Amino acid sequence: MSSEGLHVPRERLSGNTYALHQAITSLMEELEAADWYAQRADDCEDAALRAVLLHNMREEIEHAAMLIEWLRRNSSEFALQLKTYLFSETDIVPAGHE
Repeated sequence: MSSEGLHVPRERLSGNTYALHQAITSLMEELEAADWYAQRADDCEDAALRAVLLHNMREEIEHAAMLIEWLRRNSSEFALQLKTYLFSETDIVPAGHE
């Protein structure tokens, strides 16, 4: 799994590539945590606990959004794709690219 470590020795990576790896790995972990909290909340019968779980899920989503913004600011490749797809009303997959 990509979150378990690097695919090449650390010393062979640029500082930028390593920072991107840290951000991407952290983003994956935040999204996974949000998913876990959502599933637990759906399965929870105690209303107070469900509220706590949903609160935690929202915090994980906030963390994920912060990481996405960091990626946008620090990677021209991410910036281009995010500019193209985020907050647009056009089809996500343009015609002819399915």
